[in-house]
Amino acid sequence: MKFISESILKYKGWKLVNDIDLPDKCVICIAPHTSNWDFFWGNIFRHLLHLRVNFLMKKEWFKFPLGNIMRVLGGIAVDRSQKASLTDSLAEIFSQRTLFRLVVAPEGTRQLNTEWKKGFYFITLKAQVPIVLAFIDYNKKEMGFGKLFVPTGDLDNDMMEIMAFYKDKKGKFPERFHV
Repeated sequence: MKFISESILKYKGWKLVNDIDLPDKCVICIAPHTSNWDFFWGNIFRHLLHLRVNFLMKKEWFKFPLGNIMRVLGGIAVDRSQKASLTDSLAEIFSQRTLFRLVVAPEGTRQLNTEWKKGFYFITLKAQVPIVLAFIDYNKKEMGFGKLFVPTGDLDNDMMEIMAFYKDKKGKFPERFHV
């Protein structure tokens, strides 16, 4: 799979940027997320680096036959109608595993969202893990890990710093991304 991933990247002119060592436990904040192609490119990146990661996706994607594929890729089904705390559940998973990297798109949708979801931030606080700022920049044809961020507990200032990292990143559909 690595050879295929490398070939696709080279053929399409994409470049990997990996400025940090990825911790065994972290929340990977990936943005901009403006297209279903982001999932494709993210999986290319994952295969190239031999990464085991998990991601959250609405439960509707986990019906047969896609459900089996999503689970193999690391998908965790989210039932939005459940009242149980997803933050608490994920923090518990972090405490039980020696390797758990959770990929989250803070926009929560591929459409324009001026208010990022903050659940990823609260998960990191509860689990006491860092945030890895990852990106897919269609303008530069670059993707990778750009910065390791340790949340301070000051939500407003931390979110401003996190969003500032993404200011120059362009999604496949730039009009759908707001920082």
